[in-house]
Amino acid sequence: MVHEEGMHPHKDNGLAKTREGSLVTGTGIWSAMWRLSWPMLLIMVFNFLVGFTDIYVAGLISPDVQAAIGYVSQLFFLLIIVGNAISIGTVALVSRSFGALAFDKAAEYVQQSLIFGLAIAVVLTAVGLFLHEPIIRVAGFPPQIRAIADTFLVIFSFALGPNYLLIISNAIFRASGEVKKPLLTMAVFCGVNIILDFSLVFGLGPFPVLGYAGIAYATAIAATLSMAVNLLFFTSGRWRNLLKGRWVPNRTTIALIARLGWPAGLLQIAWNAGSILLYHILARLGSQSIVALASITNGLRIEAIIFMPAFAMNMAASVLVGQNLGANDPGRATRIGWKIALTAMTILSLVSCIVFVFADFFASLLARDAPVLAETARYLRVNMFSEPFMALSLVLGGALQGAGDTRGNMWVIIFCMWIIRLPLAYALAILLGLGAPGVWVAMVVSMVFQGLLMAFRFHQGRWKTMKIE
Repeated sequence: MVHEEGMHPHKDNGLAKTREGSLVTGTGIWSAMWRLSWPMLLIMVFNFLVGFTDIYVAGLISPDVQAAIGYVSQLFFLLIIVGNAISIGTVALVSRSFGALAFDKAAEYVQQSLIFGLAIAVVLTAVGLFLHEPIIRVAGFPPQIRAIADTFLVIFSFALGPNYLLIISNAIFRASGEVKKPLLTMAVFCGVNIILDFSLVFGLGPFPVLGYAGIAYATAIAATLSMAVNLLFFTSGRWRNLLKGRWVPNRTTIALIARLGWPAGLLQIAWNAGSILLYHILARLGSQSIVALASITNGLRIEAIIFMPAFAMNMAASVLVGQNLGANDPGRATRIGWKIALTAMTILSLVSCIVFVFADFFASLLARDAPVLAETARYLRVNMFSEPFMALSLVLGGALQGAGDTRGNMWVIIFCMWIIRLPLAYALAILLGLGAPGVWVAMVVSMVFQGLLMAFRFHQGRWKTMKIE
């Protein structure tokens, strides 16, 4: 546990001893959950608005641009996977350190995670810039959207550094309980991205007409400005002494962050590679491929509305479980995990019913082309059956990650993606000729298994005694 030998809560270590943001270990479970969840929920709303606007603006251009954005987004997620993995390891370490009042270790983890993330981003930026054309070819993009996808990938590669620092710094503030800071940062990201989406694509006001490339530039500029806001936060409050310290890489600490983060990184590689393969299966549907690709792109964006509460509770569960384990209270950590999971399942079930009934309306928010609208509505109706299990998987997966059990989380999700979803999708869509609906059914079946297996892993309780140092 992080409060064992070497942890000195009262040593001057770069973090000012203030109760700002403070801990969530001494309050009631519902109070703590609400305190962490509502800012996370708003952050999810901001993320949704950004994704929704990107797809909406793309739809005003053409279905090809919509399909390209959805496809290339999977590639971009592959490039930022290490940043997400570092952030997950950082949350586990920093939240436990704050729970144990071990601020010296927290400061060290913060510094090293930022150094680690920036170094990886520089390497991956070079990969994206020099290998973007072969990456697009290997990914199996339909010929008619390769040029669009290539443009997006190049611009996103330039923005990897700001994206990495933004992801990791947001995770740091969440782990310390200062959730209002990433809330403000993501509000900036959302506002700038949406304004520039319209301004740069269509040349509004003083802005040039950049066409579909403007969508990518909007995201890159918004990420850079948001990163600057977080760096500004590190100059005040409990963090004001942090930037004054020596920023020298520490192999031991970076290795610890990597050991906790690599399962999360491998998980995301497997998930996003699987998602790309799923897109590839849809791309093999001949004349129906563009409709199918545009429909899954639209469906996932609309589905993000439902995911928002669950993602917020995922992040809250991660911090709450981590801090309570740091405070030596595994029983309370267990109760928190189950209560948040059941709450998320209830909320998502209710929202899913609404989306199922009004699927055509929700599809029409993004789809203009009649075949795309019809297939998007069908995607939504089929996938609504999986939402309670998605909630169960997200929340308990977040709880396991906060406890440091990143490997258990990894194996459950990889198994459900590669052993259940992809073979079943190929069999139903290609071998049995069901097309896109076969893929939608495979997604539901795999998610049911994922939720149940994640609940079983959490119930086993191995995470309660897991040492992460």
